[in-house]
Amino acid sequence: MTHTFLLEIGLEEMPAKVVSASASQLKSMVSTHLKENGLKHGTVDVYSTPRRLAVRVEELEEKQADRTETVKGPAKRIALDDEGNWSKAAIGFSKGQKASVEDIVFKEVKGEAYVFIEKEIKGQSAKAVLETLADRLPSMTFPVSMKWGNHSYKFIRPVHWLVALLDEAVVDMELFDVASGRETRGHRFLGHSVTLDHARDYEEALNQEAVIVDRDARRKMIVTQIQEMCQANSWQDPTANAALVDEVTDLVEFPTVFSGSFDEAYLKVPEIVLETAMADHQRYFPVREAGEGGSFLPYFIAVRNGNDQGLGFVRKGNEKVLSARLADAAFFYEEDNKHAIDYFVEKLKQVSFHEKIGSLYEKQERIERIADSLVPYFTLKPEQEGDVKRAARICKFDLVTQTVTEFTSLQGQIAGIFARERQESDTVAQALAEQYLPDSMEGGLPESKVGAILSLADKMDSLMSFFAIGLIPTGSNDPFALRRQAMGIVRMVEAFDLPLSISEWIDAIIHHVQNIETKALYEQNKENVSQFILDRLDLWLSKYAGLEKDYDVREAVLNASHDNLVALIDQARVLKAEKQTEQFKPVVESLTRVANLAEKADPNVSVDAEKFESDSERELYDAVTAIQMLNEKEISAEETWKQFVQLHPLIDAFFDENMVMADDEAVKANRLALLDRIHKLARPFAQFSTLVIK
Repeated sequence: MTHTFLLEIGLEEMPAKVVSASASQLKSMVSTHLKENGLKHGTVDVYSTPRRLAVRVEELEEKQADRTETVKGPAKRIALDDEGNWSKAAIGFSKGQKASVEDIVFKEVKGEAYVFIEKEIKGQSAKAVLETLADRLPSMTFPVSMKWGNHSYKFIRPVHWLVALLDEAVVDMELFDVASGRETRGHRFLGHSVTLDHARDYEEALNQEAVIVDRDARRKMIVTQIQEMCQANSWQDPTANAALVDEVTDLVEFPTVFSGSFDEAYLKVPEIVLETAMADHQRYFPVREAGEGGSFLPYFIAVRNGNDQGLGFVRKGNEKVLSARLADAAFFYEEDNKHAIDYFVEKLKQVSFHEKIGSLYEKQERIERIADSLVPYFTLKPEQEGDVKRAARICKFDLVTQTVTEFTSLQGQIAGIFARERQESDTVAQALAEQYLPDSMEGGLPESKVGAILSLADKMDSLMSFFAIGLIPTGSNDPFALRRQAMGIVRMVEAFDLPLSISEWIDAIIHHVQNIETKALYEQNKENVSQFILDRLDLWLSKYAGLEKDYDVREAVLNASHDNLVALIDQARVLKAEKQTEQFKPVVESLTRVANLAEKADPNVSVDAEKFESDSERELYDAVTAIQMLNEKEISAEETWKQFVQLHPLIDAFFDENMVMADDEAVKANRLALLDRIHKLARPFAQFSTLVIK
């Protein structure tokens, strides 16, 4: 016989962005508890609204299976005295296991006999196991927790009720002084409290009290209502904005979609500002005409947490709130339009980027110098080089506009809009709009080369500046998003295929630093910055290049003797592919053997062909010389690997026919020098000794 278990935590309204993740965390916690306690079960369904987190477990076993537990005690020589009587150690052990000495058996472990007791342990009932679940619940984690009343404990929001039912029976548990029961609560305004007779009644009982507790069903209701409204009015369907749909879903318990309007005069404000005011600030869906390129319309779509009663008053209230927000936006935009870009650039001198780093104007100057160091790595037209200088020289101006002060998420985008309105080139405007991309670990990259240069320069400046003052991310602490910015550098270098050595780039940046103290700090931290970026490359290889399980390949290439990111990526991909071939193992073994002996080479000794004593030495030397000449040209990682494949039988023949550590010191030094030359060919590719071969 199986059972249904329901757990619901009732709370004050939670922030929308934590609801879904918290429900998933609760599901994982319940599943883990059941697994660790050996209770088999069927599906675990999860439910959530702003006021509740819940799970329901189907086909839950009635009790744990009985089991036999074998407990090891002292050695036989300790358990028995010289006369063969039970010692105090044996008696104490048996009592501790709630058994007697008659239950003791002897088993041999590694050649010695030990005391064992086999205990038959009856499985606990499902109800008894579930009662201990409450001990886990306070350990749920949230981005921000709070205290309430005079209590010392913390949770995402105060807990007001707790439902725990095993079929019809209440499971006794307590969470933050709230005892479990069978009473849940309906919609705050449209519903009432309801007593559940059975765990299976949960969804239907709450539906009757205006709570759609199934998140997927609630989301579908919202999407369907919006799409029907748009079809009726010949509007574009805005539900492609999945993030906004998800957020609205987690803001309501019973959704009703409605539309409102605003004054057409506000349409003179840039669309991105209008959209941000609606979507980000008010959680409204902007409205556009149906069809491709449909124009922005003076309407909005919103979702009410309730039914359609009194919807006219709700609409007017929302229109009033939005009108005030748009009036502010229009005012800020009009005020900003009174000034030229140079006016804002001058204001940057008065705004601090960081108290230990300097002003925004100074950051902008550093970006200009760093951007200039990147130009040689891109194929640019002469006019684009001028666009790089212009974009870098004004890139932060929008940060002191009133529009961006009000709508901070639009930094960069407003710069692009204002630049076009002030007759800057399209290239400059696009670069300004793209300068913060990617703005998340997986966000979109700049599409233009000038935008990529600006973004790379900005991110590298932040890394070097914060590392210089000791603000280096530790653990999960990364207040300035430096990990994200370093990952952005890796992704852009790869996407634009830049033959860029991180250490050489840093050296070029340091070379143009005038301040002696700053230069010294940059010098001290350049290896830390370079390694920090390589650590992000390791993550990139794992996540995006299919090398998650190939830790040895990642380690091998990341310990190569250079830090050209694109080359390292290519080398990692080649090694991953070659791991599946028969030749991989012998090649790696040969190069690893070379590396081990090359460490003993005298760096002051050069290879002397006159000192060779065998054909295998000469053949290996000729092959290495040919490869070195080939490497003077740029060859792919695949071609380099092929050279290693061709070289390895010659290396093996060399070892078979020659004693490297010969008695003749000159011969030994010459052979070690030859191996060192091979090692220097291999080290830029990978540290082969770290590769796992079978």
